[in-house]
Amino acid sequence: MSARREVTVVVPATSANLGPGFDALAVALGLYDEVTARVIDGGASTVDVHVEGEGADELPRDGTHLVVRAMHETYAALSMKPPGLALRCVNSIPHGRGLGSSAAAIVAGVVAARALVGDGERLDDQAALALAARIEGHPDNVAACLLGGLTVAWRDSVGAHAVRLDPAPSVDALVFVPTGRLDTETARGMLPAVVPHEDAAHAAGRAALLVEALTRRPELLLAATEDRLHQRYRASAMPGTADLVDRLRSAGVPAFVSGAGPSVLALVISGERPPLASDPGPGWSVVRLPLDAGGARLTSSEG
Repeated sequence: MSARREVTVVVPATSANLGPGFDALAVALGLYDEVTARVIDGGASTVDVHVEGEGADELPRDGTHLVVRAMHETYAALSMKPPGLALRCVNSIPHGRGLGSSAAAIVAGVVAARALVGDGERLDDQAALALAARIEGHPDNVAACLLGGLTVAWRDSVGAHAVRLDPAPSVDALVFVPTGRLDTETARGMLPAVVPHEDAAHAAGRAALLVEALTRRPELLLAATEDRLHQRYRASAMPGTADLVDRLRSAGVPAFVSGAGPSVLALVISGERPPLASDPGPGWSVVRLPLDAGGARLTSSEG
């Protein structure tokens, strides 16, 4: 793979945890951000960022932009000095809603820098995942964003790892997006240092069942997405989210908090219209998305 002057990367939204799979399970969703990165004259301090769509009125336009930071980290990992960069970001993934917007920015930066340098050997997908997870702080969302499909991620003394599985083709995602936001660090700060052994055992069983349910037996999704590990501890920070999850699950819909919230995601059978899908109540918008199979991808490049 030769070095390039310009690349365009498309990265999917993601939903992590999926109920019981805290910090381990995630799926990629058919909603995308697009980043075009071009090498320009100047060094690392020469940055020109243009943002359209989500975050256009609030994201930085300098080297503190998360895509730029991820690109600089990638150049550093390859022992290279970053060039001047011009970015055009067209964002569709909502920010601060538990749909992986930061993971998408990080993966876009890593993949774009790798493509510009033309070094897919020293920075293969495993190395790219480890780097993206180090920047993000946890591997679940970045794994699904990079690889697509359903991912199981973990960390060891070496770094982050993941395996990718194909979700059942009959499953769609129903995403309920609130008007309000919740900071991921705030949500993480509400979790206890320890949980009852019974709850830990429950989570292990349900997470294992969820892999089977999402890949081969969707009729088990309601049981498989039941959580005792993290959602109830965060409920006071997003009572509307907790209420909607309860109402959906009471109606037989496999629903859970998407990532750290406050969005709610339900895994539903294609063509079916579950209860509350059209009218979840005030303050919510609803979008039906396919599960993304391909993960991050280059759509164009210029040598």
